[in-house]
Amino acid sequence: MKNMFCFQCEQTAGNVACTARAGVCGKQDHTANLQDELIGALIGLAKKSRGTADEKTIRLVLEGLFTTVTNVSFDDDSIRAKIEEVKQAGGASPFPMARIWDADEDIRSLKALILYGIKGMAAYAYHAYALGYSDDAVNVFFLQALEALGREDFGMDELLPLVLETGRVNLACMELLDKANTESYGTPVPTTVPLSVEKGPFIVISGHDLHDLKLLLEQTKGKGINIYTHGEMLPAHGYPKLKAYPHLKGNFGTAWQSQQKEFENIPAPVLFTTNCLMPVKDSYRDRVFTTAVVAYPDMVHIGEDKDFTPVIEKALELGGYNETHPMTGINGGSTVTTGFGHGTVLGVADKVIEAVKAGAIKHFFLVGGCDGARPGRNYYTEFVKQAPDDTVILTLACGKFRFNDLDIGEIGGLPRIMDMGQCNDAYSAIKVAIALAEAFDCGVNDLPLTLVLSWYEQKAVCILLTLLHLGINNILLGPSLPAFVSPNVLSYLREHYALTPITTPEDDLKRILGN
Repeated sequence: MKNMFCFQCEQTAGNVACTARAGVCGKQDHTANLQDELIGALIGLAKKSRGTADEKTIRLVLEGLFTTVTNVSFDDDSIRAKIEEVKQAGGASPFPMARIWDADEDIRSLKALILYGIKGMAAYAYHAYALGYSDDAVNVFFLQALEALGREDFGMDELLPLVLETGRVNLACMELLDKANTESYGTPVPTTVPLSVEKGPFIVISGHDLHDLKLLLEQTKGKGINIYTHGEMLPAHGYPKLKAYPHLKGNFGTAWQSQQKEFENIPAPVLFTTNCLMPVKDSYRDRVFTTAVVAYPDMVHIGEDKDFTPVIEKALELGGYNETHPMTGINGGSTVTTGFGHGTVLGVADKVIEAVKAGAIKHFFLVGGCDGARPGRNYYTEFVKQAPDDTVILTLACGKFRFNDLDIGEIGGLPRIMDMGQCNDAYSAIKVAIALAEAFDCGVNDLPLTLVLSWYEQKAVCILLTLLHLGINNILLGPSLPAFVSPNVLSYLREHYALTPITTPEDDLKRILGN
């Protein structure tokens, strides 16, 4: 008898599935089963809605799916409450998820790709929704995809097109979020961000939600409290309307998987707006706060009123450091740079094109995605270090913390490492790639461009599906391949898209540049 069944993240046990009393992420079996029950309730709701949705239904779907993303919620009570909300709205019995997990492995694999794809996409739609942006076609697709997951008469012929359709709709969703962010906060500009922490009270804000950051900045104005980003919140420093706040000072620490060490006895509160929250250690338990769908037992949760007073009071109580506290990236750097979104890169497209034509730039690498704790992720650090001087590294998401503090020089006045933003800013990379292909009158697959991706959770899945929808070939994926992709489905992806697992930086660079 299995206590739980979960294989949605990259670190799943034995690269097969977490089936014990706790997952590798720290999620308990009863929490995992409640999350499955929530997904089953959403499938029941989607069946009843028959492809139509009012605002309340869409909000329930976005919140419900986002709640089950890895490292978002560890709190049974909040998940139970969401299940009850969905049941009351749907009036239907939850779909038993065991019917998916126990299905033929290829059917299970395709349904997992769809489910994990819409989980990641729901996070992006949720962030856009918080800023007042929504897309009816995207919203309806969530219901259609959920209903399809409950269809036991669907086979490979029905599910495979839906996998690629998930990628197509996610592209529209990322475009929506890009519009929401840039219209709300301005077009990102290149910005150097210090890693040291100034003396005095401060708050660390983690996650992805720029709206929550804006509210926190407003509520801390004039209170003598500095704000530091953490993890995927780093790209906020590039947005003009956010960087205009003088108390948005810098970035604290590195990627999410180091938080249990980096938050040890920190003299400041930490606010989690989204994933990735890890099981909280006693050494900083009294200073962790959650908001939105993030939840952890016995942590103070900031509700829909977004009144961050408890966080502010804790910052003033703890007082911060007595003097400037130096911190560095994993390679010893004291600053990092962000803000190279598509608006910036396409603004200097003429320089980029000229550098390519002159032979100064021989190849582009997009090295990005999720970071994680599994051994082998130093591959990405070594890959960037070993990339020749005539290559450019585009990067995004928290995987960049493996190398974003490196100084590897410039080409034609442009830095060789360009941080394009959060994981959803894969949209920026896609826009840049399409623009370069148009400039050189070729297809994207004909460009001197290679995608070297790392993955951990479900937002990486929806981005991968978008790249497949666009027909982008020869993607390198690591540090391991998804456990939920069956051998037959993997064979299909290799045959049609040349999807390839990473090997070693030396061998992969030799193979790529040799071609």
